[in-house]
Amino acid sequence: MVASTFELFKIGVGPSSSHTMGPMLAAALFVERLADAGRLGDVTRLETRLFGSLALTGKGHATDRAILLGLSGERPENIEPDAAALLVGGIRESMQIRLNGSHSIAFDEAADLIFDQKQRLDFHSNAMRFTAFQDDQPIESRVYYSVGGGAVLDEDQIGSNSPESGLWDVPHGFCSGADLLRIAADEQLSIAGIMRANERTRREDGEIAVGIRAIADAMSACIDRGILQGGILPGGLRVKRRAPLIHARLMERQERALSDPLTILDWVNLWALAVNEENAAGGKVVTAPTNGAAGIVPSVLRF
Repeated sequence: MVASTFELFKIGVGPSSSHTMGPMLAAALFVERLADAGRLGDVTRLETRLFGSLALTGKGHATDRAILLGLSGERPENIEPDAAALLVGGIRESMQIRLNGSHSIAFDEAADLIFDQKQRLDFHSNAMRFTAFQDDQPIESRVYYSVGGGAVLDEDQIGSNSPESGLWDVPHGFCSGADLLRIAADEQLSIAGIMRANERTRREDGEIAVGIRAIADAMSACIDRGILQGGILPGGLRVKRRAPLIHARLMERQERALSDPLTILDWVNLWALAVNEENAAGGKVVTAPTNGAAGIVPSVLRF
């Protein structure tokens, strides 16, 4: 398998690519589907039912919050953390939701967002079913699966014979690190050069450059925000953010620490921690290749 850079590195929100980003995207896809079919205005109620792992651990991974954002038409790559908090708070306070950002209906979260902990769908544990009603009659229903790394499949895609995501015709296919090194030697290319040649089968150079810059900027912004944000992380365990305190301590001893070459490791660890805490708080992060591993690549890049 050869995966695109833009499939491995997705801009989204924390704390989980499969339990937060995937459900948000699925919810957004469902209301977009209704809008494209001209049925969004007919909807008087919309029910979301979560199954399997999403039902069992979704509350801890902000799946409920993600569903509200997705039904409002927000996508993981576009939503800002502060705006997301305001939007979710408004939905819960008013008990109204604007589907796809345009059609308002009543929304009773306790009745309309159901964590079905007794049922698991066969294809994948991270399953969810959206059902739209008009005057208590279902007019559209669809099952989606959050299959990891922020990727989503619907019930049609799992039953098709088309190639799975990540497979496409590239000039430099490889199945292992050894393959990759052999291609680099044979073609006199760097690993980056190999991957750029593969990406060119889908995108122009300008689009590739813009996409990579957006990913790098999001990673860097996540470090900076994580260093500045204090307070308690969500989740009920009363875990205090540590990155701001560690940053202050490193700044205090910065001059005398320059003689110690290992001091840079303290900074590398800080940058990774800052991203991990932003992820836990539901901030904007980049999958690398999941939210749980999101801190390492930004930290190394900054180094």
